[in-house]
Amino acid sequence: MIEREWLPPYPLDLPGVLLPLRRGRGDPTWRSMADGHAIWRTSTTPDGPATLRLHRRGDGTVVAAGWGPGAQWELEGLPALLGVDDRPEDFRAHHPLIVDAARRMPGMRLGATRRVWDQLVPAVLEQKVTGTEAHRSWRELCRRFADPAPGPAELVPKGMRVPPTPAQIRDVPDWEWHKAGVDSARRRAILACAAVAHRLEKAVELRGEEGRILLRRIPGIGVWTAAEIAQRAWGDPDAVSFGDFHIPTVVGWALVGRPLDDAGMLAELAPYVPQRHRAVRYVEASGFRRPRFGPRFSARDYRAM
Repeated sequence: MIEREWLPPYPLDLPGVLLPLRRGRGDPTWRSMADGHAIWRTSTTPDGPATLRLHRRGDGTVVAAGWGPGAQWELEGLPALLGVDDRPEDFRAHHPLIVDAARRMPGMRLGATRRVWDQLVPAVLEQKVTGTEAHRSWRELCRRFADPAPGPAELVPKGMRVPPTPAQIRDVPDWEWHKAGVDSARRRAILACAAVAHRLEKAVELRGEEGRILLRRIPGIGVWTAAEIAQRAWGDPDAVSFGDFHIPTVVGWALVGRPLDDAGMLAELAPYVPQRHRAVRYVEASGFRRPRFGPRFSARDYRAM
């Protein structure tokens, strides 16, 4: 084990910053202790797999412990993971709901994992399916084809796994994709990314629109998927998930009292450039709930097709 302590020079909502990295309640790469005292996450890194445990002391200091070949790389990036490069002070709110959310949540920042691959696979799995479906597929791939989390068994929460590596993804047989509930289009996109995964990490250096353009060069990676990756890999404050099934409706009801489509959301968020994603995050974190007028979208089980 190696350890690092870091005192953020700003208010920090530790769970709030890290929560976007969790893919459903049963995510094998993430654990939050029942008492809220510690958050565990695993990752692939340029140096190999890593397990990280984070908690805050009473004085606000974040204490991070790491295990595995990639632990040093993760600990070096601890400030970036917790939003040190973010610029929320440059944000200007233009809607009452966002003004209120920004006032109430000074510790909400956009963190950066500095790693594209770990965010790419679950983002592609979430294309055009419900969260329940995507999270089930992610659990299956991690549990069946990824390595156990580094660290002592008596400390690391039971069942934690490292995200599958590009090599492990390439070795998944066709029928196992089907058993994991992944259709052919998403499978092809993930395999195409796995073939050039090392090149895609360049997007973290490019950042912004350039980084998202690089990701979109891969067939099957569109605007929505690139934005979902950018939001987490380099904390992109302007990467809006256009093409999402829910976000335009939620943003519309929250800001103008009616549902919007992508074009309407683009227009409504225009004053927030270059921090449109932050505006959406404030809407999502505000507790606002849009009116519901019909049944929820039914999940499909690709394993039975």
